[in-house]
Amino acid sequence: VPKTGEVVTAVFGFAQMLLKVINDVQGSCYAVAFDTKAPTFRHKMTETYKAQRPPTPPDLVDQFGRVKQLVETFNIPIYEFDGFEADDVIGTLSRQASEQGMDTLIVTGDNDSMQLVSPTVKVLYPKKSFSDTQIFDEVAVKEKFGVEPKQVADYKALVGDTSDNIKGVRGIGEKTAVKLLQQFGSIEGIYEHLNEVTPPRIQT
Repeated sequence: VPKTGEVVTAVFGFAQMLLKVINDVQGSCYAVAFDTKAPTFRHKMTETYKAQRPPTPPDLVDQFGRVKQLVETFNIPIYEFDGFEADDVIGTLSRQASEQGMDTLIVTGDNDSMQLVSPTVKVLYPKKSFSDTQIFDEVAVKEKFGVEPKQVADYKALVGDTSDNIKGVRGIGEKTAVKLLQQFGSIEGIYEHLNEVTPPRIQT
């Protein structure tokens, strides 16, 4: 095969991950979700969302098409919708699968997906790389974050998320966030009992 000089390092890495998942998991069906170039509803809600992230390197952007070709070669359906992130699509697909009585394993390097974990949904998450992964069920999520999967979104809202440029609540770190959510259940619950929140400085 003649050399073309085309950069395919990301394609190769994706292929390795995909083959590992297919061989190790041996699921009955598969789906892959991609982001689109269009702004999402989160970008429309706040201009600062992911504003700190540098542009995607051109060498990586050029490989996206090849990655999709690879997925299509495996006859795996691709899902992508303008206005939504791939994570949103994955969440919708996993919910639909649960409603049909199917178990779902989400393969991702984004721990936002931990909020989707349920009795029928688990997350395969890399420790340092996809050659060393861990499957997160409800127990593992609570061990990692200190809260239930359904509380992960509120946890991140309280402590912030640097990867998405979400600042969080001033004065609240991981331990305080866990304590508040264990005590009051949710951000709404915290507001309903704001006068009980300690230390009092957090109330302001």
